[in-house]
Amino acid sequence: MRSLLLDLMESYVHSKNPKLMLRRSETVVERMLCNWMSICLYQFLRDSAGEPLYKLFRAIKHQIEKGPVDAKLKKAKYTLNDTRLLGDDVEYCVLVRHVLVQSEGPDVTPVKVLNCDTISQVKEKIIEQVYRNQPYTLRPKVDSVTLEWRPGSTGQILSDLDLTSQKEGRWKRINTLAHYNVRDNATVVLSRVKHTQYNYDQNQESQEERNALLEDDKVFHLVRPMEELDEIKSKRGSLKDKSMTKAITEIYLTRLLSVKGTLQQFVDDFFRSVLCSGAVVPPAIKYFFDFLDEQALKHDNVDEETVHIWKTNSLPLRFWVNILKNPHFIFDVHVSEMVDSSLSVVAQTFMDACTKSEHKLSRDSPSNKLLYAKEISTYKKMVDDYYKGIRQMVSVSDQDMNTHLAEVSRTHTDKLNTEVALHQLYQYASKYYDLIIAALEDDPVAQSKHLTLRLQQIAAALEHKSTDL
Repeated sequence: MRSLLLDLMESYVHSKNPKLMLRRSETVVERMLCNWMSICLYQFLRDSAGEPLYKLFRAIKHQIEKGPVDAKLKKAKYTLNDTRLLGDDVEYCVLVRHVLVQSEGPDVTPVKVLNCDTISQVKEKIIEQVYRNQPYTLRPKVDSVTLEWRPGSTGQILSDLDLTSQKEGRWKRINTLAHYNVRDNATVVLSRVKHTQYNYDQNQESQEERNALLEDDKVFHLVRPMEELDEIKSKRGSLKDKSMTKAITEIYLTRLLSVKGTLQQFVDDFFRSVLCSGAVVPPAIKYFFDFLDEQALKHDNVDEETVHIWKTNSLPLRFWVNILKNPHFIFDVHVSEMVDSSLSVVAQTFMDACTKSEHKLSRDSPSNKLLYAKEISTYKKMVDDYYKGIRQMVSVSDQDMNTHLAEVSRTHTDKLNTEVALHQLYQYASKYYDLIIAALEDDPVAQSKHLTLRLQQIAAALEHKSTDL
């Protein structure tokens, strides 16, 4: 990887813009670097940064779900992302459901829901609470359970769409708890769908019908889209005053700021866990950053800002932003579209903090820039201090790095199938065998380690074995 990086660096420093190095994943070595960093930072993620990231994810999820979420529009009252903001005022109240899980004993679990939640949203919240100690992939899915309310002697199956669904012209509203008039502290029964062949076919058919209806443009949840005729009338009518539009935007920004304030501690905790310096910095980061510093000194057109960008491209953007936007890569959780959109705002703030350029803000700037305008200078200083702190640390020698990598390798021995990986590598190498042999013969390091001979021996052994087979 080091040899490939040196080649990559040579090509970029002699180009017009060396700052673009490591920004994408267009080469083999850039992908190797991504995987290398991921493996080397795994323990640090488990010991230090994983918990703050999980708490941030849970806090965002809780904030979004405490208010109305339009199941059709995928917009929420409480969010960090203005494109996912539910602008319309929706009346709602919090209800407590006492959930009895059929065939799992008499225990009743209290679950907080909203009267404006769809039945699927209620199921999701119930499953989240009842099976909170189980990973997401082991929990029952919404489509595999039914929800029954027993207001009297007979029960009523609750569903998103049925014959009782309200119609408004050509539009059909998705059923909510308010639609069924389910009161506070009511008891509901969650039961698994029995998959006899007949019931399975029936359930599949009814579920396909519900999915088709939910995907229909004429179905809505909280906010009914404006009809085409209404839109035409609106355009023909008086234009909205710009100051009024701006005032509405500022009202929404106030709501975004309120959510941001609630989540601020969780965001700060995650940033601090990542941008720490000193003894807790994994050896791989110190070793790689020193490598970039050393190589930069050998080239006249590589300034301090370029090195800063290389470090940012190789670690914060390539690793931390990736898991920040995709927590399901490391946790067994489900990330909804609403949660994803808010995480993207935090990720963008993290990316902005890693840049050297100053962003000039105005009232017309994107809301995500305005949201963290006060904090961005603090975050930038954290990044600068982090890079400076690593530079001042005691260097990690090649021997120490090799020892550390050997230890990492032993830690993951039972988790990775080395034979499969080697077989895939050889399949790739066999396609370009002559080119690889020629390259190894021209490489002094490869010659000193007799890599050409070793590859030839491997090829001979494998080809002989396959011939015998």
